[in-house]
Amino acid sequence: MSDQSSSPSSSDEDVDPESEQTDDLGGTLSKWTNYIHGWQDRWVVLKNNTLSYYKSEDEREYGCRGSLCLSKAVITPHEFDECRFDVSVNDSVWYLRAEDPDHRQQWIDTIELHKAESGYGSESSLRHHGSMLSLTSATSGLSTTSTSSFRKGHSLREKLAEMETFRDILCRQVDTLQRYFDNCASGDYRDEYHRDKVVEDDEDDFPSSRPDGDYLLNNNSSKDKLFPVTSPRAPTGIDFKGEAITFKATTAGILSTLSHCIEIMVKREESWQKRLDKEMERRRRVEEAYKSALTELKKKSHYGGPDYEEGPNSLINEDEFFDAVEAALDKQDKIEEQSEKCRTPRPITLSPDAYCSISAQRYLTKVEEMVHSHMTYSLQDVGGDANWQLITEEGEMKVYRREVEENGVVLDPLKATHAVKGVTGHEVCHYFWDTAYRNDWETTVEHFNIVETLSDKAVIIYQTLKRVWPASQRDILYLSVIRKILSTNENEPDTWLVCNFSVDHDSYLPTSRCIRAKINVAMICQTLVSPPEGNKEISRDNILCKITYVANVNPGGWAPASVLRAVARREYPKFLKRFTSYVQEKTSDSAILF
Repeated sequence: MSDQSSSPSSSDEDVDPESEQTDDLGGTLSKWTNYIHGWQDRWVVLKNNTLSYYKSEDEREYGCRGSLCLSKAVITPHEFDECRFDVSVNDSVWYLRAEDPDHRQQWIDTIELHKAESGYGSESSLRHHGSMLSLTSATSGLSTTSTSSFRKGHSLREKLAEMETFRDILCRQVDTLQRYFDNCASGDYRDEYHRDKVVEDDEDDFPSSRPDGDYLLNNNSSKDKLFPVTSPRAPTGIDFKGEAITFKATTAGILSTLSHCIEIMVKREESWQKRLDKEMERRRRVEEAYKSALTELKKKSHYGGPDYEEGPNSLINEDEFFDAVEAALDKQDKIEEQSEKCRTPRPITLSPDAYCSISAQRYLTKVEEMVHSHMTYSLQDVGGDANWQLITEEGEMKVYRREVEENGVVLDPLKATHAVKGVTGHEVCHYFWDTAYRNDWETTVEHFNIVETLSDKAVIIYQTLKRVWPASQRDILYLSVIRKILSTNENEPDTWLVCNFSVDHDSYLPTSRCIRAKINVAMICQTLVSPPEGNKEISRDNILCKITYVANVNPGGWAPASVLRAVARREYPKFLKRFTSYVQEKTSDSAILF
């Protein structure tokens, strides 16, 4: 499913962790395109933190059809589908399906790895997306990064610097006072020691005095100055008045600066409060808009994502399912009305009934069984114990239904009777069987092709039906045969019959893109002729075709039963009226084909 290619790298010792490259991934995934085409295979490439997709691997050289940056992507594995995961970036959502759950997990892991190493939300993002704030500004308590906030923050930083200066002044003053007190304490101790020593020496060596009293002489005839007695380590004088003035001014400056800082912080708080109020109001409005949008989205009957299409876990309810189907059918009807004006006639070609294919022999028994069954049971009256319910009546046309369900799947048989003037049973069956005219009257077919021609009146056809969202697209593979059944009673007309019933074929096996429906349909026609007046030739005014149309369809899938029955009640009468009107128009100017 996928291949991986990793970028070249050197040994672990030589690789810079910031320069490591995540492995790239590329492969085929199913991508939801739209509700018309559904899931389509696309070549998806994951490289350089970008998820891109191409129509195919061979078309990569023409450029990608779309890409998503994974930096802010959200990857969501689906809750029920083990192979599906969604990648969303804002309003853009990619719905993707892998081949199996292992490949899905591989894609999810690789995408998450690219996202983690993209530089958002990881430690490496600090290296690649640095903040505008420096470490100095971070310590100041400023958290904003806008330039206007920086300008407003200058005054606060200046005041903080002033406070730092005042702190230094106070510290120096405290140191000065501490040294002074230390010196005072040391000087007092030495003075007390000196006085004690003088008292001890007085008895032996007391100095004599002189009338002028300037000096005291000791026995050694030495003289000392009495006052002042100085110490070699006397304390230095301090200007207490000046220091007090400085201290007072410093503390006043600190108080003033603190007051100014408080004012700035209060203003800043008011500014941030206003911003917070605005942000909360903005968030409230966004939440209200989101809730309103979500409510409107739930009211809509048309959704584009795969979660709302037909399936066991569909998020759409029955009413919304029916509204969407009905809207799509109305649109198809308008398109059909416009295209009817552009149709060109095609010639009728008839050939004898003869099986010409060897492989047709294996279908021969089944053909005979189906023809016999329809001739035996389909022409029976709708009364009695058959439990047929009349659901539509318009003029000569009546449509009946029997409600049958099997394992929750609607298998209601439908039966319609109609009488059409101016056409024969052979003509009605011919236009119904011949694929050359199929697109002229069939409005539900998107594409068909003949798988195998069993004979000139028996073919195997593969047919894809137009998708009616939110229902899944259907396809059918069936054998179509036209027969003339001769009457065994001369009073009863011959019968023409077209029988379409599902078969299997090795060339067209069921796929996951379409749900394979099973059908068993028969168009049974008898021609009634009223004798013309006189010797006139029989004209179209003298013929009447009685039509019995029966359909047993198993649609498969998970479409609600009520929706299937409502669509059948609407579409079968419209089909029968449209087809018979088409046959009348095609044969009005041509010879009668009995």
